[in-house]
Amino acid sequence: MKRSVTIMFAALLLLTACHSRQTEAIMKKSSSGKTCEVLLAADKNVYYGDIKELIDSILREPLPGLPQSQPRFDVVNIPVSSLHNTQMFQMHRNIILCDVNPENPNKVYISHDKWASPQTMVDIAATSDSALRSLLRRYEKVIKSEIYKDEHQRIINAFYNTRNVELMQRVNDKFGFKMTFSEEFRWAQTATDDPDFAWIHKETKDFSLGVLIHTMPYRNESQFAADKILNRLDTMMRRNVPGPAEGSYMGTERRLDIEHNKVDYQGSKYCIETRGLWRTFGDFMGGPFVTYTLLSPDGTQIVEVTGYVYCPRFDKRDYLMQVEGICNSIRWDE
Repeated sequence: MKRSVTIMFAALLLLTACHSRQTEAIMKKSSSGKTCEVLLAADKNVYYGDIKELIDSILREPLPGLPQSQPRFDVVNIPVSSLHNTQMFQMHRNIILCDVNPENPNKVYISHDKWASPQTMVDIAATSDSALRSLLRRYEKVIKSEIYKDEHQRIINAFYNTRNVELMQRVNDKFGFKMTFSEEFRWAQTATDDPDFAWIHKETKDFSLGVLIHTMPYRNESQFAADKILNRLDTMMRRNVPGPAEGSYMGTERRLDIEHNKVDYQGSKYCIETRGLWRTFGDFMGGPFVTYTLLSPDGTQIVEVTGYVYCPRFDKRDYLMQVEGICNSIRWDE
């Protein structure tokens, strides 16, 4: 009995803390800044030479799976004093503060919604340039992951504010989980009536965004192997996603590198992210895609969600971020 009371009290504290943070975030001003833009507060005597090269290699590394090279993040550099003294900069959505001072503790602090909401702030407090380099190398994956994850959440929040309720309910009814789509997205009619597949897309005169949902029973770990994932994608696309020309169809572009990485996915015990390019066999369309192959919370099902972009005239990173956000919006009922 004592143990159950303790657990209930801990749960109450967690619920209160979450509610407090949500309430506080609502009261803050909305953050500013472009998609995938990072405000780097670092003085010129810090952000130069090999430290500048290191920071740029972390934040401005090319995002895998794009047909034209684009950085993972765009970086805007300002002096540290400008961040502390200018409210406009404090409103930015993503902030990295590189503070070098002999009295610092050599630590990295990650906080949310300090001055605005939603906002991610990474405070790197180093005693020296060499200590800053060490902290950057040690925590680079955490820093990128935290900012990237929050960029996804911003997309989800924005789409939820203009959500397509009927479409979202249809996804929930068919697959047993919730996903967030804005009102511009539509359910596509396919040639096959596959009970384990759905194609949802948004079409404009300049670009197309789409999400493919595919589920299957979980049998063993081999289903997460790279070749199995790609073979399933090609089979699913050929059956269900025709191209504009007679007999044409969508498929993965195997002639170029395709990346596979294990990633954290909320609500899932295991997830593989696949990034690469797709093409239309029998036609001339193509673009980037990202696939999340994840295990359902109860361990009985594999869910595969693929976001793709067709945008021949413009840069594709920010559009890809939109479908990534949708793919990361899956939520199961408790």
